[in-house]
Amino acid sequence: MKYISIVLISFVILGCKTESKTKVLSADDIINMSIKISGGDKFKNSILQFDFRNMHYAAKRNQGRFVFSRTFEKENESITDFIDNSGFKRMIDEEFVKVEDSMAVKYKASVNSVHYFSVLPFGLNDKAVNKALLEEEQIKDKNYFKIKITFDKEGGGEDYEDVFVYWIDKQEFKVVYLAYSYSEEDGIGMRFREAYNERYINGLRFVDYNNYKAKDATITLSDLARAFQNERLKLLSKIELDNITVDLIEK
Repeated sequence: MKYISIVLISFVILGCKTESKTKVLSADDIINMSIKISGGDKFKNSILQFDFRNMHYAAKRNQGRFVFSRTFEKENESITDFIDNSGFKRMIDEEFVKVEDSMAVKYKASVNSVHYFSVLPFGLNDKAVNKALLEEEQIKDKNYFKIKITFDKEGGGEDYEDVFVYWIDKQEFKVVYLAYSYSEEDGIGMRFREAYNERYINGLRFVDYNNYKAKDATITLSDLARAFQNERLKLLSKIELDNITVDLIEK
C-alpha cells in the first residue's frame, strides 16, 4: 500500500507539471509578457525624446499624467503641439494660439499616432482595448502568436474604429510584425509593418519599421502576413526613430 501511494503521488505531481507546461496562454497573457519584455512599468514613469521625419517628439508619463508633444519649424516659425490629460494645445513661437476644432482633431490624432507606435506594445492594456487570440501563424520559418486588437468607442480615441493585428514571437514574446486598417475618405486603408533595428535604451525596447501596403485590394487585414511572404506587398516607407533618449522618473 505504501508503494502504491508513492506511485499515485508521483503521477499527480507529474500531471501537475505537464498541465503547467501545456497551459494555453490567453491574449492577455501574451500581451502582458510582451509588454514586460519590452520595458513594462518603466514606460509609466519616463521621459522619452526622439526625432522623426524632421520633427522632435517628447513624451512624459508620470503616475497616470502625461504630456505628448512634437516640435517643428514651418515658414520661420517654431510650432509645438501638445496633448495632455486635458486635451490639445498649440504653441507658435512660445505663445499659445487658438486652433479650430476641426484642425485640432487632426493635429491631435497625428501627434498621438506617432507616440502610440513609438512605445508598442505598451498601451495595449488600456481599458478601451479589446484583445482576441487568433490562430498561430508562421512567418519566415518562425512561429508567432497572432492577436487582434479593437477599441471601444468610449475611451478609444478619434480612431477607435481602427483594427490592429499583432504577430508576437512565441519564444521571445516580442512584437515583430503588425498590421492595421483605418478609415480613408475613399474607403479602408491597410498597412503592414516589419520591425527591425531593435535596441534597448535605459531598459526600454524600441524598433524601427518597414512600412508596407497591399498591391491589390483583394488582400484582407488578417492575410497581410501571408501576402508579405508571397511578395504581394509594396514597401512604402521606413519608420525610423532617431536620437532617442530615455529618462526614468523615480516613483
